Amino acid sequence: MSGALVSFSATAVAVRALAPTFSVFEMLAVRNAAGIAILLAFALFKPELRPGLKPRRFKLHLLRNVLHFAGTDGWAFGLTLLPLATVFALEFTTPVWVALLAIPLLNERMNRGRLVAVVLGFAGVLVILRPGLETLQPASLLMLGVAFTFAVVAILTKRLTRTESTFSILFFMNLLQLPMNLLFVEGAFWLKAGPSHVLPLIGISLGGLLAHYCLTNAYRCGDAIMVVPLDFLRIPLIAFVGWQLYGEPLDLYVFLGSLCIIIGILYSLHREAKTA
Repeated sequence: MSGALVSFSATAVAVRALAPTFSVFEMLAVRNAAGIAILLAFALFKPELRPGLKPRRFKLHLLRNVLHFAGTDGWAFGLTLLPLATVFALEFTTPVWVALLAIPLLNERMNRGRLVAVVLGFAGVLVILRPGLETLQPASLLMLGVAFTFAVVAILTKRLTRTESTFSILFFMNLLQLPMNLLFVEGAFWLKAGPSHVLPLIGISLGGLLAHYCLTNAYRCGDAIMVVPLDFLRIPLIAFVGWQLYGEPLDLYVFLGSLCIIIGILYSLHREAKTA
């Protein structure tokens, strides 16, 4: 999950650099195409990966990626309707949904440590973002739906790790979502790329692939209820990146919220280690 958090942050920096020139769908299409090329290159030199090109559970792959694409599309649309703080606060209800869904769908158990991580993590996000009355409007229902969709995607990813290799999950994620993204782009959009876009394009391609590689392996190693709350750390991490790279101010609420999140996660991990 540490690798996933760093990779997601690197991807966010690349997106910010590319956003003035490329749409969200164009950037995602580039990421998907690069992911397919990189994974096929690995399969070329590592024959043991090739069985992953024939999935055992294609329908589950398809459902996961349709939902993931719909969630991403809804998230991007939500950004045009709601303040950023509201969008992120509602998006980070995902771990709560995962905790509720993982018990009946994955037969995972909720213990005190995991509950503390979810509650303190969400409380920390609210402290940092401080969403106001803008949260109480119909558009907020869209973002709650997006959060629920991402939670279902997390549950499906965990189920896929029981029978599918990480290589197979990543390959079909990019293969299935590439045509979905291309439906929303016009013309030869890649011709808009210039020398200044090379590093950001590499960043979004490698960052996106590594983020999902790390995240999928995290689901393979641990219960979804334990893994997903670690994503709360993305908020203080990206706040630090914004401060370092873009001079965005850090206020007292960032430190208080981060402390809340870290205490919850450390307590949860301590309980997990003690139980193990």
